[in-house]
Amino acid sequence: MSKIGFIGLGIMGRPMAGHLLDAGHELVTVKRDKPLDQALADKGMQELADPKAVAEQSEIIITMVPDTPDVEQVLFGEDGVVHGLQKDALVIDMSSIAPMPTQEFARRIEEAGGEYVDAPVSGGEGGAINAALTIMVGATEKGFERARPVLEVMGKTITRIGGHGAGQTCKVANQIVVALTIEAVAEGLLFASKAGADVEKVRESLLGGLASSKILDVHGERMIKRTFDPGFKIKLHQKDLNLALEGARTLNLSLPGTANAQQLFQACAANGGADWDHSGILRALEKLADHEVGQ
Repeated sequence: MSKIGFIGLGIMGRPMAGHLLDAGHELVTVKRDKPLDQALADKGMQELADPKAVAEQSEIIITMVPDTPDVEQVLFGEDGVVHGLQKDALVIDMSSIAPMPTQEFARRIEEAGGEYVDAPVSGGEGGAINAALTIMVGATEKGFERARPVLEVMGKTITRIGGHGAGQTCKVANQIVVALTIEAVAEGLLFASKAGADVEKVRESLLGGLASSKILDVHGERMIKRTFDPGFKIKLHQKDLNLALEGARTLNLSLPGTANAQQLFQACAANGGADWDHSGILRALEKLADHEVGQ
């Protein structure tokens, strides 16, 4: 069993840390303004003053924070992980961030004597709770083999995509596909509803054909039941699509569908929906149609 520092106990980080504790690992985290989740505290998780202190007591450090600057601050800021990094410590970033800075972070961690792995995840809150996440890994072969036993506690499908940054590149591609599929499901259900069809029956039928998908299953149900409490917040998906569009400009690549999905997410955010689940993209389309699904 390992001594693990886990930084980032959000919607997905909390259950991920819980699985590691259940597997017998010792976990520490950074003390925050709000109290530590009681379930994690009951399982033995301890709080320390800052990322440096976490690194000093950990063989493995896992970060699960919102964006690229957050990872940089945790790793390299004042009292950051790098200042307390043990020799040969393994740093696993499971956040969804930009691929190019990831390569630079890996270089800096290796210069400090550690091993770096980028391992962003897909599967949302449900995947985190059920330890069924898809984990996309960018690492050396050695780093991947070191990280695999820990990742297997939290995920079901674990794939080494390539070297440093490749995991994050895969995650950006994932977020493009997810956003456009959610939009497609929303448009299909909105069309069916305004045409007067029973959207529950429409969804049931579509799940038996070529249009079937996990998103139609999970997010289609959310749309029909109008349960937009976040499994994955719109503002986080906006951040991921920004990474895609910034990368597209660098690559001289056109991603028109991605740009359109981003505009619909922005419409949701402008109407107070930044913290809605990303299936809430439906609400932007409903505004344009002056029609609510199921009505």
